[in-house]
Parts: sequence; structure tokens; C-alpha cells
Amino acid sequence: MSQADLDSLVPEVAPRNRRDFLKTAVGSAFALAVLPVAAETITTDTQGLDAGETLLDVPGIKMPVYYAKPAGKTHLPTIVVVSEIFGVHEHIADICRRFAKLGYLALAPELFARAGDPQSLGTIAEIQTQIVARTPDAQVMRDIDATLKWALANGGDGTRLAITGFCWGGRIAWLYDAHNPNIKAAVAWYGRIVGDRSAEFPSQPIDIAGRLHGPLLGLYGGKDPGIPVASVERAREVLAEGDTASKGSKLKVFPNSGHAFFADYRSSYVEADAKEGWALALDWLRKHGVA
Repeated sequence: MSQADLDSLVPEVAPRNRRDFLKTAVGSAFALAVLPVAAETITTDTQGLDAGETLLDVPGIKMPVYYAKPAGKTHLPTIVVVSEIFGVHEHIADICRRFAKLGYLALAPELFARAGDPQSLGTIAEIQTQIVARTPDAQVMRDIDATLKWALANGGDGTRLAITGFCWGGRIAWLYDAHNPNIKAAVAWYGRIVGDRSAEFPSQPIDIAGRLHGPLLGLYGGKDPGIPVASVERAREVLAEGDTASKGSKLKVFPNSGHAFFADYRSSYVEADAKEGWALALDWLRKHGVA
């Protein structure tokens, strides 16, 4: 992996409608709401990899999925990479390639596909109201199920399944760990732990923390205004009183980082903590039999 020149990383981006979104390859650009990208942005090549987009038939739509895996290999450890609210843009695709370089089949489903294209919206507030609020948890769980079904038919190992996610995806990693009994391990990066509940979002991680299927590693920033350290401590208490996988889980707070400290394409990036978190994540997956 190399740090790319800033100018080569910023493609010309124009707003797209929902129909255009479904025709455009995921992972091929950065979301408008995060431009301009930072000079530290990491890019990972596809040499030795089979990487690209597939479309999965899920209720009501053909859902785009970005995938990357070692070329010609099967029976691969398999990990779902769940995006932030920005959808499967270039950063998430790059994370898939990083995993693939290490021998994984990594898949990033575009879980917002029914609601529209978060990459074409210019502000986080618009994405939250127009996209995220229209993407219910039960639908997300089913779409990840479909993603893993495709993975197992295309080189994945059903005995070595994991999930990781960032921000919005970090919350989903918690929920999916409790949803799928075949998950061996999860890594949640600064995923919200507490929050409001509704018919479409009936549970928060704090509600399911005691009944996980695979041990979860949670990585949080001590200066994150949206996820108070007190909520991380609450989750630790619930984990300690939960089932075996919950008791085996671990939450780490990086005191000098805020939100999105792993996001190398944003000003929030903290290189030292991002590298440590990545090393901890890889070790966690190995420790729990995924790698």
C-alpha cells in the first residue's frame, strides 16, 4: 500500500440520481460530503486480487456489492465491511483490498441502495434524513445475510465469518453479531452504543451487548463527542454480565482520538491510533479463528 498523491485521488464527481447510482460501480469515487480528501489517503492496488462489483438480487432491488479476494483462491476467511453513512465509496473499497491482500474474501454491500445514493449528497444532515433514516435495521440484517450467501458460493469459508464496520457500520457490526450465530468475531469502529429506538430501529448495541455470537472488539475515540466514554463503560458492564461471547469481548478507548480516527481520507485521521487499531483488529480476527 502507498500514500497516493492527492490530485490523483479526487475524481470529478457529479450528483447522481438513484437510477444512475445503481449503474455506477461502487467503490470508484469518494462521497461529495467528504471532499476534498486528505493527502494521507491510502490506496491499495489490485495486483494479485480478484476485485470489483457484483449485483445481488435482494427484495426490491439489485444490490451492488464491492468484493476483493486473492485471485484463484477458495475456502477463504470471509469478512463483511460495513460502511459509514457515506456508503461504499473509495475508502471502504480500499479497506476490502487491504483485507484481500492478507488472504480474506472481503465484501462491502451497498446497504443504502434502496434509499438512494449517499455519495451524491453534499452534507451529513442530508444523508442522515434522506438515506440513513430510510434504511431499517431488519432490512440491513437481511441484506448482509444475502451478501454472505453469495460469499459462500464464491470462495468464502462458512466456518470463518466475521464482520467489521465504521461509524454507522460500527453500530451495524454490533447488531449483526447478535443476529447471525455463524459470526466468529466482530470489530466495531466507533459505532454508536446508545440511542433512540423506533419501529424501524428497535434496538441499540447496548440492548444486545449481552447476547453476542462472536467476541466483539470495539474501538473508540476518547474525544468523540457523539459517543461519550460513559456509554462505552456502560457497554463494558453489559458485556461482562452477558453470554460467553460477550464476556470475551473487549472495548478499547484511544484517549487522544475523536470520531473517525481510522478514516485516512479525512481530517479526523490519527495515524498512530489508526495503525494500532488495525493491528488489534487483525490480531482479534486471528485469535478468534477467522484468519
